[in-house]
Formats: sequence, C-alpha cells, structure tokens
Amino acid sequence: CFPSKEVTLSVGGLDEWQVKFFDSVYQEGLSQFAFENHLTRDDLAHFTATRPAEESETLPASGTKVISLQSGGKDSLLTATMLLKKDVPFMSWYIGSSSNYPALLGTLNRPLITAERFIDIQAIKAATQDGGLNGHVPVTYIVASYALIDAVLNGANTVLLSIGHEGEEAHDWIQDLAVNHQWSKTWPAEKTLAEYVERYISPEIHIGSPLRGFSELKIAELFVQHAWKKYGHIFSSCNRANYMQGNDNTQLTWCGECPKCANSFLLFAPFVAPEELKSLFNGQDLFEKPLLQETFKGLLGIDGAMKPFECVGEVDELRLAYHMAQTRGGYGRLSFEVPSSQFDYEREHESQAWAHQMIQ
Repeated sequence: CFPSKEVTLSVGGLDEWQVKFFDSVYQEGLSQFAFENHLTRDDLAHFTATRPAEESETLPASGTKVISLQSGGKDSLLTATMLLKKDVPFMSWYIGSSSNYPALLGTLNRPLITAERFIDIQAIKAATQDGGLNGHVPVTYIVASYALIDAVLNGANTVLLSIGHEGEEAHDWIQDLAVNHQWSKTWPAEKTLAEYVERYISPEIHIGSPLRGFSELKIAELFVQHAWKKYGHIFSSCNRANYMQGNDNTQLTWCGECPKCANSFLLFAPFVAPEELKSLFNGQDLFEKPLLQETFKGLLGIDGAMKPFECVGEVDELRLAYHMAQTRGGYGRLSFEVPSSQFDYEREHESQAWAHQMIQ
C-alpha cells in the first residue's frame, strides 16, 4: 500500500544477484501497480547489496515427489492429463481464498493438497483511507512461493507450473518500464525464479512449466485433443465467476462478459464445434455480443484499444485464432474488421528441458 524507494532488511542481507532479482520482482513485477497509481520505476523498491556474493547455505535433498499446481483452468488440467497419460506420480496443489476448491480436481486420481491464502481486505481499506495505494501484484510468483514452501514440507523436489509462451507483450510503457499484467508468467521470470531456488533454497528443487514451449493457441488445441472430452463442460478459465475473493468455486462456470471469457472463446473457436463452445456461455456466440465488442478490440489491437489487464494471448495470436474460427465456419462475426496475421502458433519456444520432457 505504501511503496518505498529504498528497502532495508533488518535481518540478514542480500548479495548482488539477489538485489537484481528483487529489483525485478518489485519493479517489473509491479509495473501494472505503477501504471494504476501513476508511479514510475524510480518510485518502486530498490534494494542494496549488504553482503558479498558467496555460496549460500541451501537445504539438502527434500525428496522425489512432484507437485503440480492446479486451478481448474485449461493449462493446469492439460498438464495433469498429460502427466497421467505418462503415469507420472504427482500431487495436485491448489490455493484459494476459502476452503472451497473446484470439485473437478478430485477426478484427477492423485493426492490433493489445498492451501488457503487470506487477504486482509479491511486493512487494505483502512490503508487506502490513509493515502495507501492499491493495485495488481505478481500473483503467480506469490502462488509459486507458497508451493515451494509446501514442496519443502512435503518432500517434493519438483514444482510444476502450467504456463505457456505468454506475458511477453507489454500493455503500455512507463518510460523504460514495460507495463505487464503477466510479468511473473513470462519466460524470463520463470528462468530467474528457477535460478533463485537453485542458488538460495536447494539445487535439488526444480520449478518450471512443462507447457512453456507452446503458444496459448497451441495449448488450446492440445486441450481439445487430450482433455476436452473429460473436462470441456466442467472446467473454466473465468476469474470473475470463480476466483474472486470469497466465491464458491466448487462448480466452475463462465460469466460470458469478461476479457478472460472473450480470450478463451477466441482460443477455442478454431478447434471446437460452434454449438459445443457456445453451450459453455448459455448458448451465446461471444463474437456477436455487443457488450464485448470493446473487449475484443483490446484483445485484437483495434482502434488503439488497450489490451485488457488479464492473462490473455498475444494480439497477433488472437487475430489468427479469429480468422481460423471464421474459416471453420459457424461462428458470428465481430462488428469490426480484424487484420490478418502471420502468427506461427505451432512454433516451439524456449523452455526448461527437464520440464518439457515430463509431458513428452
């Protein structure tokens, strides 16, 4: 709520490598927060090295178990499905804001670990009245940090995220600071976190995403091929309907009105029969929904509309998805023209080899 330019640790200290890591987390990771509150990089936290670079004391080998983060969305369910097909033992791991969790996670036939994360809403409101600021934080790093704690406690040496090639496209810029809702989902963020864990927690613990090499559109295609039959009508990637504070998300659903719903409709339309996909949204063709026309403009980079602050695909990727859906037929058209795209959704992107191999 009260960002400070300089940060001092009262216990311990940081070396130069850690300073660069935390500078990135508190600057690139809080770029949307800065945008929302009219701040610059200079207003965000800067750390100072107070100890020499030396080999840090790390934990011994913690075991050989695998933790796979689950949310009930397409990415994590695809990872679980592909792990199951390879008969890889793993524990599902879910964190939420209540004791509720998506019932479909119980169908994975793997042990399920649940964690509850509470946000002190009243304290935030009180701080806001005193001039405190509110805004987006790099939640993927926060969730991954909790999972790492559980990995140590439960004897796991592998933490699997489910993140494709995403988050690289800036929404806007504040001088030299890229404004990015998805910074902690980017490939540089994954590599840096993995190195931090190796250097300062344990070289025996690995964290990364098996899906990193795939585009979001490719992940949608793989989900339809491998997981749609079982999960197509019970999964959801809609945050508004399922993951707001205090929501009962036992049975997942779609609101049909938010950027995540529009993004998901775009990604799945090339691969799912129109009536099948529309059935998830109460029979609505989201391309024809007046309420979503401006949202689609932001997703597709039309008329200077800003890309929504959500975890969504790249502009060129989503343009390709739209034209693939139109070629498939059976879908309505948007109220504006969408430029063509040469996006290669089959291209394989850089990833951690050990993670990618877990689902190959």
